[in-house]
Amino acid sequence: MEQKTKLNAEDGKQELTITREFDLPLELLFKAYVEPEIVEQWMGTKVLKLENKKHGSYQFETSDPKGNKYGFNGVIHEFCPNEKITRTFEMENTTFPVQLEFLEFEKLTDETSKLSMHIVYKSVADRDQILKLPFAQGINMAHNRLQDILNKLK
Repeated sequence: MEQKTKLNAEDGKQELTITREFDLPLELLFKAYVEPEIVEQWMGTKVLKLENKKHGSYQFETSDPKGNKYGFNGVIHEFCPNEKITRTFEMENTTFPVQLEFLEFEKLTDETSKLSMHIVYKSVADRDQILKLPFAQGINMAHNRLQDILNKLK
């Protein structure tokens, strides 16, 4: 089955792009990234803090089946409702350095929208290490959950 979330990683570059078209109105797609209750559902994580504003920050926590807790956090540098979010992303207690994420939300029709994510890593090696993980499958599964959960809110 083809993955709906597309990942593009050019050789030798320390960045990647992720795009996904959703059968959701733009406002509802944007809500999935800024409403803690919705974020928790589709990401399968606990939202400890989510300040949706310039110079705001966020902190999420997830756990594995054995009960080990993992945190990730960042700072929001730019926040334009229904348009874009620029933020950092850091996985706590890992060797991965902070990454910079540019999320852009685009209205395609009244009932469809597109998310484009441009992620910049500290180095090509860091980006390539992330790509060795089941990263593409994970983000596709998360976006599928996002679509399913928000279909119920339409």
